[in-house]
Amino acid sequence: MKIGELAGRTHCPVETIRYYERIGLLAPPQRATNNYRSYGERHAERLQFIRHCRALDMGLEEIRLLLDARDQPDGDCTDVNALLDRHIEQVAGKIAELTALERQLKQLRGCCVATQAPQACGILHALSEHEPMQ
Repeated sequence: MKIGELAGRTHCPVETIRYYERIGLLAPPQRATNNYRSYGERHAERLQFIRHCRALDMGLEEIRLLLDARDQPDGDCTDVNALLDRHIEQVAGKIAELTALERQLKQLRGCCVATQAPQACGILHALSEHEPMQ
C-alpha cells in the first residue's frame, strides 16, 4: 500500500509516518519501480501499536523500548512491566499537579464574585501578588 493508504488506514498523518521512519520506529518500506514507498501489513500493525502508545501519552523512547521488547518474542516482560510502572507514576504525578492547579484556579476564581472594574477585580489583584496562591 502507498503512504497515503497507510495514513488513511491508521489515521496517522503522512508526515508523522515519515518521521517515525526517520527516527527508526518504523522500518523503511520497500520502494516500487516508480520509487513510491510500498508498505505492508507489518507496517500498519506497527504503526497502530505506536499510535496506541502515543494515545497513552508514552514518549518516543518508551515506545522504542516497548517495540524492542515486542521484537524479542523469546525475552520476558520484566522491562515492559517496569516501564509501565514508571509511566503510571508519571501519570499520577501529573494528576496531582493538575489537581493542585484546579484548586488554585478555583481559589483564584473565588477572589472576584461580581462584575467590577478591572482595578477592583480580585482575580487581577491576586495575579499581581508576588507570592503565588497555594
